[in-house]
This record gives sequence, C-alpha cells and structure tokens, in this order.
Amino acid sequence: EHLKAFDDEINAFLDYMFGPRDSRVRGWFMLDSYLPTFVLTVIYLLSIWLGNKYMKNRPAFSLRGILTLYNLGITLLSAYMLVELILSSWEGGYNLQCQDLTSAGEGDIRVAKVLWWYYFSKLVEFLDTIFFVLRKKTNQITFLHVYHHASMFNIWWCVLNWIPCGQSFFGPTLNSFIHILMYSYYGLSVFPSMHKYLWWKKYLTQAQLVQFLLTITHTLSAVVKPCGFPFGCLIFQSSYMMTLVVLFLNFYVQTYRKKPMKKDMQELPAGKEVRNGFSKACFAEVNGVISKKAQ
Repeated sequence: EHLKAFDDEINAFLDYMFGPRDSRVRGWFMLDSYLPTFVLTVIYLLSIWLGNKYMKNRPAFSLRGILTLYNLGITLLSAYMLVELILSSWEGGYNLQCQDLTSAGEGDIRVAKVLWWYYFSKLVEFLDTIFFVLRKKTNQITFLHVYHHASMFNIWWCVLNWIPCGQSFFGPTLNSFIHILMYSYYGLSVFPSMHKYLWWKKYLTQAQLVQFLLTITHTLSAVVKPCGFPFGCLIFQSSYMMTLVVLFLNFYVQTYRKKPMKKDMQELPAGKEVRNGFSKACFAEVNGVISKKAQ
C-alpha cells in the first residue's frame, strides 16, 4: 500500500509538471507508471558499483558466445526499427521539417509502437555496461557511457508518455542506423581473426557526432517554423543533444587526437614494433571494441 501510494504521488507530480499524457499509449507495458523505469535505472547503477567490487579480485569472464548473440540481437532489432520508422513515417505522410502529434492518424500509432521498442531497447542496452563489468573493462565505463545509457532510458519513458510520435521519430531513425553499424562492429570484433578488418572505429564516433548535429538541426527547425509540437520538448531535446555533442567531442579528442608524449615513445621496450605511436602490446579488446590501452 505504501509503494502504491508512493507510485501515485510520483505519477501525479509528473502529470502536474508535464500536463496530460497521450491517451493513445495508456496501458502499454511499463508506461503507465514511472516507478519501474526509475527502479531499473537504480538497479543498473548499483550493478556497476557492486559488480566492480565483486569482480575486483576475480578473473574476467570471456563471454564470447553471449556477446556474439547479444550484438547480433541488437543489430537485428535496430534494423527492424529503422525500416519500420521509415515505412510508418512515410505512410503517415510525415513532414520532415516539422510534424505534429495527431494529424497522421493510424500512421502516428504505428510510429508510437516502434518508438516503444526504441524505449525498451534502451533497457536492453544496459547490458553493454554489465558486460564491461564482467569482463573487467572498467576503463570503458566512463561518465559519458553511464550518463548516456541511464538518461536515454528515462528520457524515452517521458517521450512515449507525452510525445510518442510526430517530430519524435527523427532521432531514433538516425540512431537505429548508427546502431546497426555500431553493434555489427562490436559483434565482429569478438573474433580475433576479424580485428585486421576493423579499422573504422573512429568513423563510428564521427557518425555519432553527425547524428547528434542532424537531430539538433531537425529539432530546431520546428522552433523556426512551428507545427504545434510542444515547444518545451524541442528545447529540452536540443539541450540534451548538445550535452552529448560536448561529451562525444571530448571522447573523440582524447581517443583519436591525443598524441603520445615524446618521453613515452623513448621508453618503449626495444624490439617492439611501433605503429601510429603505439606498440602492438597497446592493443586490447573491449566488449567487441579495439581500444588503445596500455597494458
């Protein structure tokens, strides 16, 4: 009873803050109450902290088979969402510059159903971090990584409740395409024999940055020429995407533009082959991503 009362208070507060929810998504799994999304996010954050403590003095897991299936599954889900978002927005006659929430009829419902899967995929992607923990790849569990995963799951709960279609379709369409490339990369890099073909990690980060900038441009286009889509949502989305641009730019600079110090170059062990300023010993596999990590 106490939990039910607490849940009612949270939902009443959210309704007061954001106004009436979209009636078309009432009763959809995990949407009527914010509590499941909040609790799962807390469990995710606790799992990182407790998992790292548990794994501290234990050997890392390989998880090659699980990672292969996981990355294949996310790739196929992303492909489905990409195709379905393109077809449903085309069916609804969506305006690329600005699209409201109600004019497309059944097309809007079809878009909302795909975006529910997009919201749910953000929960599934919590496993990215859990796999890092189990494989003791703690250098990959950065603020950017955790912030992006935790915030997206919660933001898309709000999106599905208040703006589940219309202008909301654009970002997930781009992101689904990027995730096809990204999780294909992760899946292939599980196999050592494929590493020599995976030279394009840097370009994935560049594609992510382009995705964020295109989404910001698309969002602000509805500010310049409004169509009835909630103004506050447009400003929030643009602001949030800017935080991702800043964090991903910092990651890009630190990862690809930072040159090794001259002193470090001189201290490399004799006989080690050096390529692009790094010895062969500097390459380590992380959840399907090849990163330059000093051993």
